[in-house]
Amino acid sequence: MEGRQVTINGWVREIRDLGGIVFVLLRDGKGLVQVTASKKDTPPESFKIIKGLAGEYIVAVKGSVRASPQAPRGLEILPLNVKIIAKASHPLPIDTAEKVPADIDTRLNARILDLRRREPNAIFRIRHEVLKAIRDYLYSEGFIEVQTPRIIAAAAEGGASLFELKYFDRTAYLAQSPELYKEQLTTVFEKVFEIGPFFRAEESHSRRHLNEFTSVDVESAFADYRDVMRLQEQLLHRIGEHISKSCREELETINVHLKPPKIPFKRYTYSEILDELEEANCRINWGEDISTEAYRRLGELHKGEYYFITDWPTSTRPFYIKPRSDDPKVSYGFDTMYGWIEVASGGSRIDEKEALIKRLKEQNLNVESFKFFLDVFDYGMPPHAGWGMGLERLLMGMLKKNNIREVVLFPRDRFRLFP
Repeated sequence: MEGRQVTINGWVREIRDLGGIVFVLLRDGKGLVQVTASKKDTPPESFKIIKGLAGEYIVAVKGSVRASPQAPRGLEILPLNVKIIAKASHPLPIDTAEKVPADIDTRLNARILDLRRREPNAIFRIRHEVLKAIRDYLYSEGFIEVQTPRIIAAAAEGGASLFELKYFDRTAYLAQSPELYKEQLTTVFEKVFEIGPFFRAEESHSRRHLNEFTSVDVESAFADYRDVMRLQEQLLHRIGEHISKSCREELETINVHLKPPKIPFKRYTYSEILDELEEANCRINWGEDISTEAYRRLGELHKGEYYFITDWPTSTRPFYIKPRSDDPKVSYGFDTMYGWIEVASGGSRIDEKEALIKRLKEQNLNVESFKFFLDVFDYGMPPHAGWGMGLERLLMGMLKKNNIREVVLFPRDRFRLFP
């Protein structure tokens, strides 16, 4: 490589001007390269241009490569010709050279600049590889990727947290889950998955809530909750293997040491979790959902651990989760946890039409609104199970981030609609 002539295009990340010699760090889509210009050896016009550069200018540099142990990747470019392609206005809202810190809101307001910083950039390169690992594994297990509607007429989990919209002369909603569609599709393809954005009109404004999120959904015919739990733990193990090998530089950038989780994950029943919490002076009555405070206590008890919570009270689960045959007050539902973060939720689904109608009525849902779904049960519905996993929740846990907005390119919450 040394002595070879190259042309690179990139953004100015940092300039160190020592008078007769100027060091410029250029950033492109693959990383950093150092351009070293000197008054003695660089053509005068190019040296003049380099002396006038500022952060985030886009430049094209033609020059020769020289080994330099101190430079990024051990190489530098000695410029022969320099051209400014585009200028950036100064002062910039954040420092892309990462010498001046900025709070999360300032960073999100100038998100494109923020993404040029090393740590956010590394996060989204890891996110890309996580998605690749998910798809590769599910393909290898015989799953077909599907795409379901985002504009829907009825909710999968009730209507309290739906965004309502006008659909010509009717009322429609933004989908909060692909649940009812992926269940139907198991009668055609048997094994399906979907990765895509979904929406919840929750007013919660916390470090783990978003109103637009990416869900990884799986549904499998002729399977029960135990089968899809095994699938999920194997998938999470495969993701850990892939990321620890393919993203070493990015993990080092964000100072995360990642090991594939050990499988099988521990299984705790809902009742066992309540006993654990009571011993930790955090009482939850049987039948109640687990509060945020209680989840945080679980995070202390299961720090850095993936585990399942099974046998949830039927009353706390969506209408399509199957009650246990031996005790209908308890369901075949589960949650997948990482420390205190709920990463996924799933279970065996009801596969009998009358049982499903009964559950809809118990939850005060309009049976007629679900006719399109109920009709499919007349065509032959196999036993089936599945889960939905929040991609951002998974990344938040894996990458040790305290705020879910760190792992979303352009987060949407109660107060943020731009950029």
